[in-house]
Amino acid sequence: MSVRSLRDPAALGRLGWSIVALVCLWPLLVIAQFRPGALFEAGNLDAMGHFLAGFWPPEVSGFFLQLLWTATLETLAMATAGIALALLLAVPLSLAVTRSLSAASLAGGRHSLVVSAVRAMLRLLLVVLRGVPELVWALVFVRVFGLGPAAGVLALGITYGGMLAKVFSEILESGDLRPARALMEAGSGRTGALLYGLLPGVSQELVSYTVYRWECAVRASVVMGFVGAGGLGQLMDQSMKMLNGGEAATILATFLVLVLGADALSAWLRRRLA
Repeated sequence: MSVRSLRDPAALGRLGWSIVALVCLWPLLVIAQFRPGALFEAGNLDAMGHFLAGFWPPEVSGFFLQLLWTATLETLAMATAGIALALLLAVPLSLAVTRSLSAASLAGGRHSLVVSAVRAMLRLLLVVLRGVPELVWALVFVRVFGLGPAAGVLALGITYGGMLAKVFSEILESGDLRPARALMEAGSGRTGALLYGLLPGVSQELVSYTVYRWECAVRASVVMGFVGAGGLGQLMDQSMKMLNGGEAATILATFLVLVLGADALSAWLRRRLA
């Protein structure tokens, strides 16, 4: 085999686009005041080292572990209830905005102007739901429900409902419609075509993204805890205000365990659906 045959014919094009990307990225880094060299300055290294040294040893006293266990349960309850609420919003909205699931698309017809207008309004609603950060919703609901995880549940449900609906619709749009159309031509209804023709091919992606969003909800509880939404985030806020790095290290280790658990759950569900 000659050297010419081993040469990638698209290498020059990729190199050119990589250079263009770097040229475009440089002004953005300047605007963001990104200076990685500052990390290695002597004063900054000492400050970071002193800060990280306070995280050792982790706090393992019985009283704190009891508080940690209660906060972990609150965080899991907040994330799970928030995702459940988000699914209640996302499933009907995603089915409504997905063009490929309409009776006209499955039958090979055209969409009416009214249906297209309603779908556009629903897509605008999804932009509003996911466009407002969950932290803002949490600040609003804390004023209503007071301190505690209830505000976090609603904040996650609204924001993540818009996110899930958007991604669900994109996954359904990119799925193979031929089995669903074959079922429609055989006399099946739209629901049967969706359940037995389209969903089996995209179920792994839908489940994987849902579990990933649940993992994100667990992490988002940290930020919302700083505004009084409860859970591990509120416990972290208290530890940081008291400059107790050992407690913060234990809380971060707990988050790591939760994320690893979410990864294991996602892998198990994907194997079950394979």
